[in-house]
Amino acid sequence: MYIKFCRNYGADKKDEAGTNLSPESKLSVELEGEKGYQTQGNVFLYRVACLFLSIICLLLLLVVVILGVKLQTGSTAVCVGTEATTPENKKTSPSSDQTCSMEHCQKWFPNVQPKQVGCQQCADGWLPLGRSCFYLSKFRLSWDEGQKNCTARGGSLAVISDQTLQTFLTKKGDMKYWIGLRRQGDTWNWVNNNVLQQSYWSDDKPGGDCGVLSSGQPAKKNWMKAPCESYTYFICQLQF
Repeated sequence: MYIKFCRNYGADKKDEAGTNLSPESKLSVELEGEKGYQTQGNVFLYRVACLFLSIICLLLLLVVVILGVKLQTGSTAVCVGTEATTPENKKTSPSSDQTCSMEHCQKWFPNVQPKQVGCQQCADGWLPLGRSCFYLSKFRLSWDEGQKNCTARGGSLAVISDQTLQTFLTKKGDMKYWIGLRRQGDTWNWVNNNVLQQSYWSDDKPGGDCGVLSSGQPAKKNWMKAPCESYTYFICQLQF
């Protein structure tokens, strides 16, 4: 009896091929596999980051749109005049803590006019007239010191340009005040370098090179000439 042994040459060749792989080849295959896994992981993280940033951009865009709509439609005026006592207004007027548009307010309160608050151009202690403010001092200085004091306040000694201002300052004051008038040679000039045109000199003839307004005398003749070194009150003028 004979026993026949068969050999699988294909398997042997595969084994030989596997056996013949060098360690460097195996390491290269393993590194390529790891690199593939890393690339897939980076792509996944990149997609997640893009999705996250896209969501943030959409949220910011939504916030901008909402704020824009509120700015366009949210401008309302507080309804004034809730103190109106007509029965019709009581039935249809909103409560005092509500807001409404200007058109609705005018519809609900046709007889109520908003209070007009004037803009205060002059600071406390200053007197307004036309486009100027005037300050009548409560202390005395020389003419030059008075001019410096007025300059520090943003103005200058008063320049009396017409009868209206002359009468106004005469009535408001009760002292003798330096005004912005000074003699230079034979000419009287204002502090703004304008030459004196209209004057209100009194009949008194004291000497001096600086002008004083004496409010205790009639407005038509109450200017006096006094030495510039003398001390008296002064009037500042601030134009706006």
